[in-house]
This record gives sequence, structure tokens and C-alpha cells, in this order.
Amino acid sequence: MALSKATFLTHLRALSNPRRRHPSSVSLRLISFSSPEEAAAERRRRKRQLRMEPPLSALNRTQTAPKPQSSPYYLNPNNPKLPEHVSSLTGNRLNLHNRILTLIRENDLDEAALYTRHSIYSNCRPTIFTINAVLAALLRQSRYSDFLSLHRFITQAGVVPNIITHNLVFQTYLDCRKPDTALEHYKQFLNDAPMNPSPTTYRVLIKGLIDNNKLERALEIKTEMDSRGFSPDPLVYHYLMLGHTRVSDGDGVLRLYEELRERLGGVVEDGVVFGCLMKGYFLKGMEKEAMECYEEVLGKKKMSAVGYNSVLDALSKNGRLDEALRLFDRMMKEYEPPKRLSVNLGSFNVIVDGYCGEGRFEEAMEVFRKIGEYRGCSPDTLSFNNLIERLCDNGRIVEAEEVYGEMEGKGVSPDEFTYGLLMDACFRENRADDSAAYFRKMVDSGLRPNLAVYNRLVDGLVKVGKIDEAKGFFELMVKKLKMDVASYQFMMKVLSDEGRLDEMLQIVDTLLDDNGVDFDEEFQEFVKGELRKEGREEELTKLIEEKERLKAEAKAKDIEAAEAAKRSARAAVASLLPSKLFGNKETDSESKTEGEIQALGEESANATASEAELAEKTTETEGDRASEQLTG
Repeated sequence: MALSKATFLTHLRALSNPRRRHPSSVSLRLISFSSPEEAAAERRRRKRQLRMEPPLSALNRTQTAPKPQSSPYYLNPNNPKLPEHVSSLTGNRLNLHNRILTLIRENDLDEAALYTRHSIYSNCRPTIFTINAVLAALLRQSRYSDFLSLHRFITQAGVVPNIITHNLVFQTYLDCRKPDTALEHYKQFLNDAPMNPSPTTYRVLIKGLIDNNKLERALEIKTEMDSRGFSPDPLVYHYLMLGHTRVSDGDGVLRLYEELRERLGGVVEDGVVFGCLMKGYFLKGMEKEAMECYEEVLGKKKMSAVGYNSVLDALSKNGRLDEALRLFDRMMKEYEPPKRLSVNLGSFNVIVDGYCGEGRFEEAMEVFRKIGEYRGCSPDTLSFNNLIERLCDNGRIVEAEEVYGEMEGKGVSPDEFTYGLLMDACFRENRADDSAAYFRKMVDSGLRPNLAVYNRLVDGLVKVGKIDEAKGFFELMVKKLKMDVASYQFMMKVLSDEGRLDEMLQIVDTLLDDNGVDFDEEFQEFVKGELRKEGREEELTKLIEEKERLKAEAKAKDIEAAEAAKRSARAAVASLLPSKLFGNKETDSESKTEGEIQALGEESANATASEAELAEKTTETEGDRASEQLTG
């Protein structure tokens, strides 16, 4: 680039004075760059290089300082790879990120996940931030199998996860009621990941463990959090206090609150813990102290939607619904998104539960239908299931079906639990056909009902005498579900009691063909006992012998086919031997060569190689050996 006269003279003066030690590299760089853009590119490159070596606090190592002559972290192949920095989200990768975010906003998660998969091996590889956005969207819609499938794919593709990715994985397993698996992943994260857990990590783990009734393990995680030097987190204490309320341990609630207050210097500004504190007072029969705590809540300025919801729940479940409604009105007045988020979906769910607990179902449905009127609040599958369950438990199946009918209009898809609630309610109302129709809708919509739902359906149909319908669903689901022995025996017992032993034997025939269930001696004795009622016990023995004979014949045919393949391969080898190159004289070398060729043919036949490949390989081998003999 062109230099001004003043700059050039300054540079010469610095070079002529040996006492002044200016960094020559900077001066030389100023002369070497041909344009300001090239200089800016060099600065960005140096900054990226500096960012690649993280601080020691992020490496999960015990040493306090690096060795003077050790290589940088990123140059050591034994160190785990570091996740990408946010600065990588530029250019085409940023365009890809925005495109996938658009698909997520349009609720086209299948296309977003597929687009992410295709982009992994393209010239524009998505960043971990893009992948996290797709994973979080799948988790919000409880699509756990799709989440784990995508996470497995990016792991195999070598994408390095960051702390957000790990937190999403922990939450997924905890939501799936697999806390042990989540803790195994957390232990592996501590041992292998080049980063430390964040406060959000502990919040996810402790909340999930509380939801899975693992209070003692949650307390251990909280102790570990304290040992790592994290400051007291009121939200973590809120989850732990909530766990104590679920086991009716009021003393544990008060003990945790006193510990938090002591660690915060005697004053708790964050009101998120006051709802659980009120529940603790109510558990101990201290209603006066609970209401004094409620008065303190009304004077708090730092109250989040989570804290308000906890107070609402404490009031509504302890006979204080009127106070809860007044607090709810105040929350609605304070709601000013995005500046003030005092209401969320959980607030409406608590009020709906409160109305249903008082038997005021019309008002509950009215509040529920107002959810979508508030910015940032829209009902999800969990909210619909909550109201449908309340209505079904109180015999209001008609209203429950009305709420179910509104799901499609709200853009919410029912899940297995939704259909299970409606099925059980229909059976209680002697509407077996409607229950079967809901089950079929669940299967047709692509959902996978579990074995418990199927068993309830079949049991309900049998009780009302609909044997054919029950058998039809058995034949439908035996290919989709992994049936256990009890499910098979139940259907066999039903058919036997109806005198339909031939159909029972058909099930046994199918069971013997499918090795998914072990047809052991105990199972066989059960079938013989049912057949013995009609004097047809020997038919089971004949059926088993016939199946064994067919299996033996099939095995013999497979062996014969393999031998035929070997003979065919040998014949192909023999027909392609260039015997005229060797003449009629059988020397030791020729015999050895032919023996090797024959062994080669047998190996190729055993490996199920094609005859063409075998012939080509043999011809090349024999030609080489013939050339050696002619020139030897």
C-alpha cells in the first residue's frame, strides 16, 4: 500500500536508532500488505489463532500454569477438540443458519433436520449453533427419537458439541424418564469434555432429577455445584424445595430456605423460592406464616413468571383460590412483553387446575381458551392433556372431546397420552367402539402406542364381548410392538375360553416362526393345558415337530445350495484353465499350481464371490505362473 512521507520518514528514523526496539514485524507488515483488506484479513487470522487456545479454566485440568515448552492446546492430538467459536457463524454459514431458523419458525422440523444432515458433508458445514437450534426445537415438541437420531448423526460426523448441546442431551434423557442414562452422560462429560459445566447444566440436572423423584441424587448434584465454587442459585433451591414438598417434608423446605438466606447475607431478593416456602408452611400447618410470606411476595419487585406460578399453585391447592385469582389479575396487568414477562403458559395451567379442583369446569375452559390472546403464550400438547385429563376424571367426556377437537385448529398435535385418556374415558362410559376408534387414529397418525395402552384396549374390548375386534388389534399390533409372554397368553386364553382352539394354534404357529418370544417349557405347558380341555394336547407336539422338520429341510436346502455354488465355481475354474501352456507333462510345479488354483476356487465359492470375478482372478494368476515357467 502507498505510504505517506511522514510515515516513511518515521520508519527510517526507527531503523537508524538501534536503542529503540520497535516491533519490526509490525513495520514490515505495513510495507508487505498490498491493501487495507489484506491487512484486515491478517488481523482476523491472528485473532482466530489466539482464540483457538482457551484459558486454563476452560480445560478441566488440575495444573495452574502450562509448561514453558509445551505445545499449544490445539496442536496436541491427544487433547479433545474444542467446539466452534461464535465468530465462525459468518458468510454462507450464517445464511444457512438463517435458512434453518426460518424452517423452525414455520414448524417444518422434518425439513430443518434433513437440511442440517445434508449440509454436514457439503461445502457449507453448519455450525454447532445451527445444530443446537434444531435440537432445541425437536426437544420442545417432545420428539425425543428424532432428537437422539440427529445427535447421533452429528457425533458420528465429528461435530464437536458445546455446553448447550450437552445440556440438551441431559434434558432429553431426563424428560424421557431415564435419569440414570442422563447421569451416565454427565459423568462422561466431566471426564472427557474440554469444558466445565455451567449453572444451566446444574439447573437442568436438578430439575430433571426432582421430576423423576430422585431427590437424594439432586441434593448430591447441588453439593457438587457448591464444591465447584458456583454462587447460590435461588432457582436451584426452588427445585430442591419443590422436591421436598412432593414428599410432604415441610422441615426440609424450611431448612433449605434458611440455608439460602444465610448464604445470601440474610436477604433473599429473588422471589422464586417463596411459593415453595409457602407450601412448606402449609405442610406444617402454619397458615399464618404462609400468608405473611404471601404479603411479602406482593411487595417484591423481582418476581419472575416461575416465582408467581409457584405462589399461585401454593394458594390454589390450599383452599385459597380467590387470593390466587387476585394475584393472577395482577400478573396480567404487569405483563408487558418483552420488558416484563410476569405470565407464561404455566400460569394459565395453574389457574385451570385451580378451577377444576373447585369443580368450576366452565370457567376453567374459558380461561384455557384465552391463552392464545397473550403474546408469547400458546397452548401446547401438555396443556391440552392437562385439561382433558381433568375433564375425563370428572366424567365430562363430551367437554373433553370438544377440547380435543380444538387441538388441530391451534396447530397442536395429540400424543399417545392424549389418546390414552380418551380411550379410558370412553371405556368408563361404555363406549368401546369409540375407544377402539381413538386407538386406530393413534396408529394411523404415526404414533407408537406402548404395550400398556394396547393391553388396556384389548382388555376393555374383551370385557364387553368384542373378541373379534380384540383379535384384530392383536394381529395389527403384533407386528408393531414387542409383545411379551403375558400378552400372548392373554389372547390365547380368550380364544380358548371361546372354544376357538384352531385360532389359538395359529398364534402358536406364528410365534414359532417369529423368534421374538421364547416359547419355553412353561409357555408350552400353558398351551397344552388349554388344549387338554378339548383332548387336543398332542396337536401342539405335532405342530412343534412339523416346524422342526421344516426348519431342518430349509437348512438342508441351504447346505445343498452352498455345495452347488462350490461345484459351479470349481467347474468355472476348470473350464478357464490354460492347460495347453503346460502341455501333457504333469510336473510337480504344475500339480502345485493346479492345487493352488483349486484351493483358490473353493475359497471364492465359500465367500460367495461371483463366477465372473473368480474366473478373472484365476486367469490372471495362471497367466502369471505360465509366464514364469516359459521364461524360467
